[in-house]
Parts: sequence; C-alpha cells; structure tokens
Amino acid sequence: MNIRVTIFEESEKIFQSILAGSSGYILKNTTPSRFLDFIKETFEGGAPMSPSVATKVLKMIVEQSPSAKVNSFNLSEREKEILSCLVKGMSYKLIADACFISIDTVRGHIRNIYEKLHVHSKGEAIAAAIKDRIV
Repeated sequence: MNIRVTIFEESEKIFQSILAGSSGYILKNTTPSRFLDFIKETFEGGAPMSPSVATKVLKMIVEQSPSAKVNSFNLSEREKEILSCLVKGMSYKLIADACFISIDTVRGHIRNIYEKLHVHSKGEAIAAAIKDRIV
C-alpha cells in the first residue's frame, strides 16, 4: 500500500506519483474521518483520491486520449501530411515537391495549421505535433 498524502495539487506531481506506483493521492486538508475511509478503501483494493485530485486525473486522461487530440485540432489529412514533413525537418520547397503542390499552397496549409494549433512558428507547430501526438 502506497498512498501519497501531500499538499501538492499540481497535475505533474500527481502524474509522477501515480507513475511511481502510488495507489492513492490524498491532500492533507482531508478530514480525519475521510482519512480513515481512504485507509479502509485502500486495504479493500481501492485507489482513494481527494475529489479535486480525481478531477485532475480524469482531465489528464482525456487530454492524453489520441482521438481527443487529433479531433480537437481538426487538421485535414493534407495538413497532417505537411505537419509530418515539418517534423521531419523538410523545407517548404521539399514539402511542395513531395506533396506535388506549389510552395504557395504549402504556405497556405502551414498558415491553417498554425491557426488550428494556436501556434505562431514552425518550432511551436513541431513541438505541438510531437507533444500532442498529432503525427
């Protein structure tokens, strides 16, 4: 049994604790009677979490869902293809040649990609593509 009792409510700390094998995550502001309930729940095989922590965990799961990420950006197949080329380090000219389109068309697609990903540069677009597993 490994329950984390802490004051830290940041998503990254919660995630790291769960990855390290915690079977629960309880905030220190929990009432003593709830602590006893959580201990009993753990011995019965449960994974107790403070309500605000459980909400964050559910949000992290939704955000990590590949289908939610891809759909939330609404990139077309061509935009995903061009973004993939950017991730590979290809220049606009190489992308145009590989996709059999003009450089101006590449620029138009990249403008749309930036808008949909809410980024302002090629570096940000590449980082978003990798972080959010778009390509």
